[in-house]
Amino acid sequence: MLGFPAQRNLPTVLLIDDDLISREVMATVLTMSGYSVHTAVGGQESIDLLSAGECLPEVVLMDVQMPGLNGTRLISQLRARTRATLYGISGSKVPDDVVAACDGFLQKPFSPDDLQKLLKQHEAKIAALSDVGSDPGSVVVDASTLAKLREIMPESAVRQIYDCVVADLVRRLGALDVAIANGDAASVRAIGHAIKGGCGMAGALQASRLGALLEAGILEPTPYRPNTQNPTAPEPNGNHLDNRSTVLRDLRAAVRNLERMLETEFAA
Repeated sequence: MLGFPAQRNLPTVLLIDDDLISREVMATVLTMSGYSVHTAVGGQESIDLLSAGECLPEVVLMDVQMPGLNGTRLISQLRARTRATLYGISGSKVPDDVVAACDGFLQKPFSPDDLQKLLKQHEAKIAALSDVGSDPGSVVVDASTLAKLREIMPESAVRQIYDCVVADLVRRLGALDVAIANGDAASVRAIGHAIKGGCGMAGALQASRLGALLEAGILEPTPYRPNTQNPTAPEPNGNHLDNRSTVLRDLRAAVRNLERMLETEFAA
């Protein structure tokens, strides 16, 4: 691996690919572009790296069709260990559920420019989500709620509340992954209701707003309309969850923003 210095403002990348050439080409391109890169030759090795705390990635690039631990099983285990943005890559056709479980996808062969463009888009999204402006939906935590909590309880207790909010969001993200994978719109709405209420009470406005969207049914099944030109055509799957990746990405970003708030507001 070439030892070029990483730029501090670029995300750390975990690259998972069993193909030596693909892995080395991508790792070299990223390293020469200033990214800090960790590599794993397979799914289990990547899990071991994360479990041991040997890398803390903000982006994971993974081949979704490797021998051994791969596909949605690997994605689920990665989600349990990191809140990094996860991009799938593959040289062949990939099942829809695998594509849907990723935050984005690149089809091999892709050029170095394609790879860099994907990561530039990631950086732009993170920067936009971190920019707390006048839009109420972009406010991570309501300042008046935080001030009120500080009036009535010790600083350590306030910190504990927001630590609990983060932990609860992580748990509910796991439940959302399952509900969306099963096409269970009722459970998605129920989880959204819980997020809206709990985060709203703590003044975590960004996460609460996303919970309200889920509760309102933005992932509702699409009503079935008979095919008048072909009445014998089978009824399509009614669980139309096109917005799932966007909502899950936004919720994960809200969790990261809350963690940044905690680091800033409750610095030791």
